[in-house]
Amino acid sequence: MLSTEPPLSRHLSGLVAEYAARTPDALAVADGEELRTYAQLDELISSWAAGLSRLGLERGGTLGLLCTNRIEWLACALGAHRLGARVATFNTFAKAWDLEHMLAHSQASVLVCVQRFRSRDYRETLAELLPELKDREWRAERFPQLRHVVLLGDEPSPAGALSQDDVLGAGPAALPDGATSPDDDAFVLYTSGSSARPKAVPLVHRALIENGFDIGERMELTGADRVFVSVPLFWAYGAVNALPATLTHGGALVLQEAFEASGALDLIERHRCTAIYTLPNMTAALISADGFDRARVASLRTGLTIGTPSDLRSVIDGLGVDGICNIYGGTETYGNCCVTPTSWSRERRELSQGPPLPGMRLRIVDPESGTELPAGAIGEIHVSGYLARGYLDDDTDASAAFGADGWFHSGDLGALDEEGALTFSTRATEMIKTAGINVAPREVEEFLALHPSVRIAAVVGVADERITEAVVAFVVPQAGASVTAQELRAFCAERIAMFKVPARIHVVDELPTTDTGKLARARLVELDMQEGEITA
Repeated sequence: MLSTEPPLSRHLSGLVAEYAARTPDALAVADGEELRTYAQLDELISSWAAGLSRLGLERGGTLGLLCTNRIEWLACALGAHRLGARVATFNTFAKAWDLEHMLAHSQASVLVCVQRFRSRDYRETLAELLPELKDREWRAERFPQLRHVVLLGDEPSPAGALSQDDVLGAGPAALPDGATSPDDDAFVLYTSGSSARPKAVPLVHRALIENGFDIGERMELTGADRVFVSVPLFWAYGAVNALPATLTHGGALVLQEAFEASGALDLIERHRCTAIYTLPNMTAALISADGFDRARVASLRTGLTIGTPSDLRSVIDGLGVDGICNIYGGTETYGNCCVTPTSWSRERRELSQGPPLPGMRLRIVDPESGTELPAGAIGEIHVSGYLARGYLDDDTDASAAFGADGWFHSGDLGALDEEGALTFSTRATEMIKTAGINVAPREVEEFLALHPSVRIAAVVGVADERITEAVVAFVVPQAGASVTAQELRAFCAERIAMFKVPARIHVVDELPTTDTGKLARARLVELDMQEGEITA
């Protein structure tokens, strides 16, 4: 049974207009102290659409957006959508080298960028990439397609940049009739690029809304929900997951500009948030934050997380979010293709990533022979249904992942049970080959997390001349606990096969992550090579 009737619109900006007509006074977004109802957000989107239209943005064009989680992100992006343009979202942690690539690759004609956030002054980055911007009249040598730069903020800007007031100050304007289609690109998202230059993934409105609605249904969202979102909107977990899942149910987004534990607790408590998008490192930070009290987050009832059984247990037992859902998916599969229903028992949600969403299909394939495998067998996960059409203007081998048969070859390993629910194993590229035997990092990580003094563990393979790869673990102790590498190796040796026992174990204060919060496994390999021995 549906928790909410599906919306009629199949276009993100039309979705806001639909709820502005149905529930005009319902809260749509909270950004600190600033609140906007659906009617107010819809009006702001129209103002941005009018202003961007005057800058020459039109259907088929591209807006580049480098912005933290704030109302302007939503209004600007959906304003561009209202014109039929697509939005290329840029990572706010990107340095000049990556930003240069994304700005040139996206062919953005308008760039909207925050002036600064925390210690980052993006005007300095723009001065490096666009020295011409110091002049009122300019043309960018590196980016000949770029015509306008809009800077968000109250500080002085280069002479050639526009302000938000410049864009919105002229008031409303008539928009082109029939400017949009559900099959237009809504976003171009750049993958994190942890091992290569970021790949551009184009995603269309129709699939964003239909799959987003299904994600929200697994969480049992309704129009009464307030969803806490501090995961970046430039990332699929934000733009492709939290955004459409919330808006398709007429709920409210409660935005934190970027995650910070104490501020997150304040926002959740103040707005009585009922759902949360979290990650293992965020969950740990919330629980260990000064001033944390379960009573402050008691309003939370559901949400999504990515991780192992111990990660789900932390959300349920630590934060008290009994209805948290486990997930599987990626940018190419419109965020999630599997979500555990809230109604499942916690034990089942801990051990599975759930069944495919209604518009998705999964199969498990032998990565060498290409043969489809039976239930229970581990192989490569292939996905069909709501898929990106490929990587945008990509001339590398990466596009081969989108098979000619309509299945996306994920590069992940997992198994389906008899009822079709997925259990994720590991990235195929992360599988450790030690002395001729395959070791799945996730399996060893989950075992280490059973030790009462271990909060979280990460396992990687490190090149070894004798055995090809050595199994190496990094563990973060529980708050106030103490544990040594020797104790952990003994714990493992008593209970798991010796080839799975880490050759080296490092006890650390925290695990390194990428800009979007994913575990930086390559950095762990570097750290181990620097240490070179068992540490405690």
